[in-house]
Amino acid sequence: MQQFPFRAIVSDMDGTLLNTNHIVGDFTVDTLEKVAKKGIDIVMATGRGYTDVASTLSRMKIKNAAMITSNGAQIHDLQGNRLYSNFLPEDIAFEVMQTKFDTSRICLNSYQNNNWFINKDVPMLHKYHQASGFMYEIVDFSKHHGQDTEKVFFIGKNAEDLAELEQELKIRFGQFTSIVYSTPTCLEVMNKNVSKATTLSHLIEQRDYQLADCIAFGDGMNDMEMLSEVGKGCIMQNADPRLFGELPDHERIGSNSNESVASYIRAIFGIS
Repeated sequence: MQQFPFRAIVSDMDGTLLNTNHIVGDFTVDTLEKVAKKGIDIVMATGRGYTDVASTLSRMKIKNAAMITSNGAQIHDLQGNRLYSNFLPEDIAFEVMQTKFDTSRICLNSYQNNNWFINKDVPMLHKYHQASGFMYEIVDFSKHHGQDTEKVFFIGKNAEDLAELEQELKIRFGQFTSIVYSTPTCLEVMNKNVSKATTLSHLIEQRDYQLADCIAFGDGMNDMEMLSEVGKGCIMQNADPRLFGELPDHERIGSNSNESVASYIRAIFGIS
């Protein structure tokens, strides 16, 4: 039996596996299909919701894959079965939604029961979901609910817009939640101890290998624990600069614009 350096490939999506058009390139699709045929597990680990990720994987001829979504709040298999969830408590989620912020600079979002809610129309967000068609519903969060909340997240026009809000959220909700940036302009709030790393650990409890047998790729602060705890964590050249500072000894690979994850996979797994 052919031996490979890792049993599973775990990848973030935006800024990592997806190209600059926010879709998975043909070279990447071909790469993942070939490595999957060799028996290597494919795991998507992303801040995106299940609907988005399922749409991406539907482009690939892969029989088995797992989807860690909303930064670890859920796991689904390729057939759409939910294997795990860890949602914000309903009352905490609703309180987070009522946090005051500059509505001219920041928009409020939530993922709840695989739906996306937002406080106002933001057309620029459409480009991120053009392949899946996953789209938001505009709601009044003061009259909304906190049920089945995977995450609440705030998108700012600039990174500086979120600094004060981050501090307030940490003071008020830090003991009950996990608060992390998925990009420099997107601040996300999940239930306590939710992360890609903890959920990946939960996923592989049912498998015959360990975190040390996984290779992972990421570009954001929400990837930090995952990249630290697997056997090998690779950082994208286009990553959030803060991630380089936190993980200075981790290998840096190329940019997502060049489908560098696929190139790296081909090299280490011997795929032509």
